[in-house]
Amino acid sequence: MTLPEYLAHQQKRVDTALDRWVPAESQDPSIIHRAMRYSLFAGGKRIRPLLAMAAADAVSDDPEGVENAACALELIHTYSLIHDDLPALDNDDLRRGRPTCHKVFGDAMAILAGDALLTLAFEALSKLPDVDAERRIRLVAELATASGTIGGMIGGQVNDLEGEGKEPTAELLESIHRAKTGALLRASVRMGAIYAGAEETQLAALTCFGEHIGLAFQIVDDVLDVEQSSEALGKTAGKDAQQNKITFPAVYGLERSRAMAEQERLAAHTALRAFGNRAERLLELADLIVQRKA
Repeated sequence: MTLPEYLAHQQKRVDTALDRWVPAESQDPSIIHRAMRYSLFAGGKRIRPLLAMAAADAVSDDPEGVENAACALELIHTYSLIHDDLPALDNDDLRRGRPTCHKVFGDAMAILAGDALLTLAFEALSKLPDVDAERRIRLVAELATASGTIGGMIGGQVNDLEGEGKEPTAELLESIHRAKTGALLRASVRMGAIYAGAEETQLAALTCFGEHIGLAFQIVDDVLDVEQSSEALGKTAGKDAQQNKITFPAVYGLERSRAMAEQERLAAHTALRAFGNRAERLLELADLIVQRKA
């Protein structure tokens, strides 16, 4: 199976599982379910669930049902995007190539749609079929920590907001992005491994991989915000500079930022040497993250 075929197949698995978890648009109160689905099925790449599923495959020959756990990552990610786009935060009108949730449903319903997706993520993990209670608890704890305030996504978002207009430094940049973006990407790989019953040495190697690709993802994201158009990105380009965000190009410049992303990609490959061919899809995803143009 070629990489494009693999991606399409895995994305379909994720979307099918998401469709099962999220109430239908006709389910009362219908407006909140329409808002949730509007953002969730807007055409995202599903990078986080794909990483979780590939990590599970690296550990186990048949991690049946892993897409159900992987869905929780996409639910959290989409909630964060809805809230990020709100006027009180990044104030953006475009996401995944179409108007943001609050532009279509209003600020209040967008806030509630994000809240609902966040809540549903943990409901999904708590109800995973054919998964023992200990693993379910570990998965819940992993996602909650990665999404939280201490070294997690929300903590990184706070540092990002408070860093606007400040002198861009390498230390502040790392404190923002290892938490804001990196934590959930690292958790994606770890959750797939936990679901599949990884041994500690396997989990440590996959954690290292996740840390490198998490940083690489944000570096490339920052570079693309400078280089690409809004049409190519599906979101407003140049927003980081407009808001005086602390980014990798602001600290290191574009050329060095690209070199740093490549260093992280190579380090991610090195982290998975012990897995041999079992890590093939994870390595392809790492390459895709660094080489993408949108």
